[in-house]
Amino acid sequence: MRYVLRLSTYEENTKLNSTEHFSTPIHFAEKYHGLEAELVSFPSGTGHMIQSLQASDIDVGIGLTEGWVNGLAKFKEEAKYKIVGSYVKTPLCWAISTGVKRDVTVDSLKGGKIGVSRIGSGSYVMPFVLADGKGWLRDSSPGKSPFEFVELQTFEKLRKGVNDGTADSFMWEHFTSKRYWDNGDIKRIGEIYTPWASWKIVAADPKDARVGDLLKKLNQGIKHFNENNEEAVEYISTNLDYSAEDAREWLKTVQFEADTIIPGKEDIEKTISILGKAGLLDPDTVSIESMIENVE
Repeated sequence: MRYVLRLSTYEENTKLNSTEHFSTPIHFAEKYHGLEAELVSFPSGTGHMIQSLQASDIDVGIGLTEGWVNGLAKFKEEAKYKIVGSYVKTPLCWAISTGVKRDVTVDSLKGGKIGVSRIGSGSYVMPFVLADGKGWLRDSSPGKSPFEFVELQTFEKLRKGVNDGTADSFMWEHFTSKRYWDNGDIKRIGEIYTPWASWKIVAADPKDARVGDLLKKLNQGIKHFNENNEEAVEYISTNLDYSAEDAREWLKTVQFEADTIIPGKEDIEKTISILGKAGLLDPDTVSIESMIENVE
Protein backbone atom coordinates (compact mmCIF):
# COMPACT_ATOMS: atom_id res chain seq x y z
CA MET A 1 0.00 0.00 0.00
CA ARG A 2 1.26 3.46 -0.89
CA TYR A 3 0.29 6.23 1.50
CA VAL A 4 -0.71 9.34 -0.38
CA LEU A 5 -2.18 12.20 1.61
CA ARG A 6 -3.97 14.28 -0.97
CA LEU A 7 -4.44 17.91 0.02
CA SER A 8 -6.04 20.75 -1.92
CA THR A 9 -2.66 22.34 -2.55
CA TYR A 10 -2.37 25.53 -4.55
CA GLU A 11 0.05 25.24 -7.43
CA GLU A 12 0.73 28.99 -7.57
CA ASN A 13 2.77 29.06 -4.35
CA THR A 14 6.26 30.20 -5.24
CA LYS A 15 8.20 28.24 -2.64
CA LEU A 16 9.45 24.80 -3.66
CA ASN A 17 7.47 21.81 -2.39
CA SER A 18 4.99 24.14 -0.73
CA THR A 19 1.56 23.09 0.45
CA GLU A 20 -1.19 24.95 2.19
CA HIS A 21 -1.22 25.96 5.84
CA PHE A 22 -3.61 23.19 6.93
CA SER A 23 -0.88 20.67 6.17
CA THR A 24 1.40 21.96 8.97
CA PRO A 25 0.52 19.18 11.49
CA ILE A 26 1.30 16.63 8.77
CA HIS A 27 4.72 18.22 8.33
CA PHE A 28 5.30 17.89 12.09
CA ALA A 29 4.12 14.26 12.03
CA GLU A 30 6.70 13.56 9.32
CA LYS A 31 9.50 15.53 10.93
CA TYR A 32 9.15 14.39 14.53
CA HIS A 33 7.02 11.23 14.64
CA GLY A 34 8.04 9.06 11.70
CA LEU A 35 5.03 9.52 9.44
CA GLU A 36 5.92 8.16 6.02
CA ALA A 37 3.68 9.55 3.32
CA GLU A 38 3.90 10.88 -0.19
CA LEU A 39 2.29 14.33 -0.20
CA VAL A 40 0.93 15.22 -3.60
CA SER A 41 -0.42 18.57 -4.75
CA PHE A 42 -4.09 18.69 -5.81
CA PRO A 43 -4.73 22.28 -6.98
CA SER A 44 -8.16 21.27 -8.32
CA GLY A 45 -9.43 20.40 -4.84
CA THR A 46 -11.50 17.65 -3.25
CA GLY A 47 -13.47 16.87 -6.40
CA HIS A 48 -10.25 15.89 -8.15
CA MET A 49 -9.22 13.76 -5.19
CA ILE A 50 -12.51 11.88 -5.44
CA GLN A 51 -11.84 11.16 -9.10
CA SER A 52 -8.41 9.79 -8.17
CA LEU A 53 -9.85 7.61 -5.42
CA GLN A 54 -12.43 6.24 -7.83
CA ALA A 55 -9.64 5.48 -10.27
CA SER A 56 -7.66 3.73 -7.48
CA ASP A 57 -4.77 6.13 -8.02
CA ILE A 58 -4.51 7.20 -4.36
CA ASP A 59 -4.94 5.52 -1.00
CA VAL A 60 -5.67 8.20 1.61
CA GLY A 61 -7.16 11.64 1.23
CA ILE A 62 -7.52 14.61 3.55
CA GLY A 63 -10.06 17.06 2.23
CA LEU A 64 -13.28 18.95 2.73
CA THR A 65 -16.21 17.27 4.47
CA GLU A 66 -18.81 18.43 1.96
CA GLY A 67 -16.80 17.13 -0.97
CA TRP A 68 -16.35 13.65 0.52
CA VAL A 69 -20.02 13.34 1.48
CA ASN A 70 -21.22 14.55 -1.90
CA GLY A 71 -18.98 12.02 -3.64
CA LEU A 72 -20.13 9.15 -1.44
CA ALA A 73 -23.77 10.04 -2.07
CA LYS A 74 -23.12 10.18 -5.80
CA PHE A 75 -21.26 6.88 -6.15
CA LYS A 76 -23.11 4.98 -3.37
CA GLU A 77 -22.06 1.30 -3.42
CA GLU A 78 -19.57 2.04 -6.19
CA ALA A 79 -17.64 4.50 -4.01
CA LYS A 80 -14.06 3.35 -3.53
CA TYR A 81 -13.40 5.16 -0.27
CA LYS A 82 -14.83 5.57 3.23
CA ILE A 83 -14.61 8.33 5.80
CA VAL A 84 -12.27 7.01 8.50
CA GLY A 85 -11.44 10.07 10.58
CA SER A 86 -11.57 13.80 11.20
CA TYR A 87 -8.82 16.37 10.74
CA VAL A 88 -10.10 19.92 11.38
CA LYS A 89 -12.94 20.35 13.88
CA THR A 90 -13.59 24.07 13.30
CA PRO A 91 -15.70 25.38 10.39
CA LEU A 92 -13.89 26.64 7.31
CA CYS A 93 -14.24 30.28 6.32
CA TRP A 94 -14.91 30.50 2.60
CA ALA A 95 -14.18 33.93 1.12
CA ILE A 96 -16.46 35.15 -1.65
CA SER A 97 -14.42 37.00 -4.27
CA THR A 98 -14.96 38.79 -7.58
CA GLY A 99 -12.85 40.73 -10.07
CA VAL A 100 -11.28 43.98 -8.94
CA LYS A 101 -13.27 46.07 -11.44
CA ARG A 102 -16.50 44.08 -11.24
CA ASP A 103 -19.66 45.59 -9.74
CA VAL A 104 -20.75 42.37 -8.03
CA THR A 105 -22.27 41.90 -4.56
CA VAL A 106 -23.31 38.80 -2.67
CA ASP A 107 -26.97 39.66 -3.18
CA SER A 108 -26.44 39.99 -6.94
CA LEU A 109 -25.10 36.43 -7.25
CA LYS A 110 -28.54 34.81 -7.58
CA GLY A 111 -28.85 33.68 -11.18
CA GLY A 112 -25.21 34.55 -11.82
CA LYS A 113 -22.15 32.57 -12.87
CA ILE A 114 -20.22 30.93 -10.04
CA GLY A 115 -16.71 29.67 -10.74
CA VAL A 116 -15.83 26.29 -9.21
CA SER A 117 -12.77 24.08 -9.34
CA ARG A 118 -14.76 20.96 -10.22
CA ILE A 119 -18.35 19.85 -9.95
CA GLY A 120 -18.71 18.15 -6.57
CA SER A 121 -15.86 20.02 -4.89
CA GLY A 122 -16.21 22.27 -1.87
CA SER A 123 -16.26 25.36 -4.10
CA TYR A 124 -19.31 23.82 -5.82
CA VAL A 125 -21.14 22.80 -2.63
CA MET A 126 -20.69 26.04 -0.67
CA PRO A 127 -22.75 28.25 -3.04
CA PHE A 128 -25.69 26.03 -2.14
CA VAL A 129 -25.02 26.73 1.55
CA LEU A 130 -25.14 30.44 0.68
CA ALA A 131 -28.33 29.97 -1.32
CA ASP A 132 -29.94 28.06 1.53
CA GLY A 133 -29.18 30.89 3.97
CA LYS A 134 -30.51 33.49 1.53
CA GLY A 135 -33.71 31.57 0.83
CA TRP A 136 -32.84 31.22 -2.85
CA LEU A 137 -33.33 27.46 -2.83
CA ARG A 138 -36.99 27.96 -1.92
CA ASP A 139 -37.36 30.41 -4.80
CA SER A 140 -35.86 28.03 -7.38
CA SER A 141 -37.85 25.48 -9.33
CA PRO A 142 -37.41 21.87 -8.12
CA GLY A 143 -34.12 20.51 -9.41
CA LYS A 144 -33.03 23.91 -10.73
CA SER A 145 -29.91 25.60 -9.35
CA PRO A 146 -29.99 29.30 -8.40
CA PHE A 147 -26.60 29.65 -10.15
CA GLU A 148 -24.85 28.82 -13.39
CA PHE A 149 -21.63 26.95 -12.56
CA VAL A 150 -18.42 27.44 -14.54
CA GLU A 151 -15.81 24.72 -14.01
CA LEU A 152 -12.34 26.32 -14.01
CA GLN A 153 -10.13 23.67 -12.31
CA THR A 154 -7.58 25.78 -10.42
CA PHE A 155 -7.43 28.74 -8.07
CA GLU A 156 -5.36 30.65 -10.62
CA LYS A 157 -7.99 30.16 -13.33
CA LEU A 158 -10.75 31.13 -10.91
CA ARG A 159 -9.00 34.43 -10.17
CA LYS A 160 -8.56 35.08 -13.88
CA GLY A 161 -12.17 34.08 -14.56
CA VAL A 162 -13.74 36.67 -12.28
CA ASN A 163 -11.60 39.40 -13.82
CA ASP A 164 -12.34 38.55 -17.47
CA GLY A 165 -16.06 37.92 -16.92
CA THR A 166 -16.02 34.15 -17.32
CA ALA A 167 -17.48 33.96 -13.80
CA ASP A 168 -19.06 36.54 -11.51
CA SER A 169 -17.65 35.16 -8.29
CA PHE A 170 -16.03 32.16 -6.65
CA MET A 171 -15.51 30.83 -3.12
CA TRP A 172 -12.13 29.78 -1.69
CA GLU A 173 -10.49 29.52 1.72
CA HIS A 174 -10.10 32.92 3.39
CA PHE A 175 -6.37 33.08 4.13
CA THR A 176 -5.35 31.63 0.78
CA SER A 177 -7.51 34.26 -0.93
CA LYS A 178 -6.29 37.11 1.27
CA ARG A 179 -2.91 37.65 -0.36
CA TYR A 180 -4.68 38.24 -3.67
CA TRP A 181 -6.95 40.90 -2.16
CA ASP A 182 -3.87 42.49 -0.66
CA ASN A 183 -2.07 42.64 -4.01
CA GLY A 184 -5.15 43.87 -5.91
CA ASP A 185 -5.68 40.74 -8.02
CA ILE A 186 -9.25 40.06 -6.80
CA LYS A 187 -11.83 41.76 -4.58
CA ARG A 188 -13.51 40.34 -1.48
CA ILE A 189 -17.29 40.78 -1.29
CA GLY A 190 -18.21 38.47 1.59
CA GLU A 191 -17.65 35.23 3.42
CA ILE A 192 -19.51 32.13 4.51
CA TYR A 193 -18.68 29.39 7.02
CA THR A 194 -19.32 25.67 6.72
CA PRO A 195 -22.07 24.55 9.13
CA TRP A 196 -19.92 21.51 9.95
CA ALA A 197 -16.38 20.55 10.96
CA SER A 198 -14.48 21.27 7.80
CA TRP A 199 -11.96 18.49 7.07
CA LYS A 200 -12.30 14.70 7.07
CA ILE A 201 -9.93 11.84 6.30
CA VAL A 202 -10.84 9.07 3.86
CA ALA A 203 -9.16 5.82 2.92
CA ALA A 204 -9.52 3.35 0.10
CA ASP A 205 -8.86 0.42 2.45
CA PRO A 206 -9.79 1.31 6.04
CA LYS A 207 -9.00 -2.21 7.25
CA ASP A 208 -5.32 -1.94 6.40
CA ALA A 209 -3.51 -1.60 9.75
CA ARG A 210 -1.22 1.04 8.32
CA VAL A 211 -4.14 3.46 8.05
CA GLY A 212 -4.57 3.28 11.82
CA ASP A 213 -0.85 3.87 12.28
CA LEU A 214 -1.05 6.90 10.00
CA LEU A 215 -3.90 8.38 12.06
CA LYS A 216 -1.96 7.86 15.31
CA LYS A 217 1.03 9.71 13.90
CA LEU A 218 -1.23 12.51 12.69
CA ASN A 219 -2.46 12.80 16.28
CA GLN A 220 1.13 13.29 17.39
CA GLY A 221 1.72 15.90 14.69
CA ILE A 222 -1.38 17.80 15.80
CA LYS A 223 -0.23 17.66 19.44
CA HIS A 224 3.13 19.13 18.41
CA PHE A 225 1.34 21.82 16.41
CA ASN A 226 -0.83 22.79 19.40
CA GLU A 227 2.17 22.99 21.73
CA ASN A 228 4.47 24.85 19.35
CA ASN A 229 2.51 27.63 17.68
CA GLU A 230 5.52 29.82 17.00
CA GLU A 231 7.27 26.97 15.24
CA ALA A 232 4.12 26.58 13.15
CA VAL A 233 4.16 30.29 12.27
CA GLU A 234 7.82 30.10 11.29
CA TYR A 235 7.23 27.03 9.11
CA ILE A 236 4.17 28.51 7.38
CA SER A 237 5.73 31.92 6.75
CA THR A 238 9.06 30.47 5.61
CA ASN A 239 7.93 27.53 3.50
CA LEU A 240 4.32 28.05 2.48
CA ASP A 241 4.28 31.61 1.11
CA TYR A 242 2.01 33.10 3.79
CA SER A 243 3.00 36.07 5.91
CA ALA A 244 3.74 35.56 9.61
CA GLU A 245 0.91 37.96 10.42
CA ASP A 246 -1.61 35.95 8.41
CA ALA A 247 -0.29 32.70 9.90
CA ARG A 248 -0.87 34.01 13.42
CA GLU A 249 -4.37 35.20 12.52
CA TRP A 250 -5.16 31.80 11.04
CA LEU A 251 -4.00 30.08 14.23
CA LYS A 252 -6.71 31.98 16.11
CA THR A 253 -9.39 30.48 13.89
CA VAL A 254 -8.42 26.82 13.52
CA GLN A 255 -8.63 23.81 15.81
CA PHE A 256 -7.51 20.35 14.75
CA GLU A 257 -9.00 17.14 16.10
CA ALA A 258 -7.01 15.75 19.02
CA ASP A 259 -8.03 12.22 17.97
CA THR A 260 -8.30 11.93 14.20
CA ILE A 261 -9.65 8.39 14.32
CA ILE A 262 -13.22 9.63 15.06
CA PRO A 263 -15.25 10.03 11.82
CA GLY A 264 -17.78 12.49 13.29
CA LYS A 265 -21.33 11.35 12.44
CA GLU A 266 -22.90 14.67 13.47
CA ASP A 267 -20.87 16.56 10.87
CA ILE A 268 -21.92 14.10 8.19
CA GLU A 269 -25.59 14.42 9.20
CA LYS A 270 -25.42 18.23 8.92
CA THR A 271 -23.73 17.97 5.55
CA ILE A 272 -26.33 15.54 4.20
CA SER A 273 -29.11 17.87 5.38
CA ILE A 274 -27.72 20.88 3.52
CA LEU A 275 -26.87 18.89 0.39
CA GLY A 276 -30.41 17.52 0.47
CA LYS A 277 -31.86 21.04 0.54
CA ALA A 278 -29.62 21.92 -2.40
CA GLY A 279 -30.94 18.96 -4.38
CA LEU A 280 -27.48 17.44 -4.61
CA LEU A 281 -28.64 14.22 -2.95
CA ASP A 282 -31.76 12.56 -1.61
CA PRO A 283 -31.39 12.24 2.19
CA ASP A 284 -33.89 9.37 2.21
CA THR A 285 -31.59 7.24 0.06
CA VAL A 286 -28.33 8.05 1.86
CA SER A 287 -26.99 5.92 4.70
CA ILE A 288 -24.47 7.51 7.06
CA GLU A 289 -23.34 4.06 8.13
CA SER A 290 -22.40 3.24 4.55
CA MET A 291 -20.18 6.34 4.36
CA ILE A 292 -17.95 5.64 7.35
CA GLU A 293 -15.78 2.76 8.52
CA ASN A 294 -13.69 2.33 11.62
CA VAL A 295 -10.05 1.54 11.07
CA GLU A 296 -8.28 -1.44 12.60
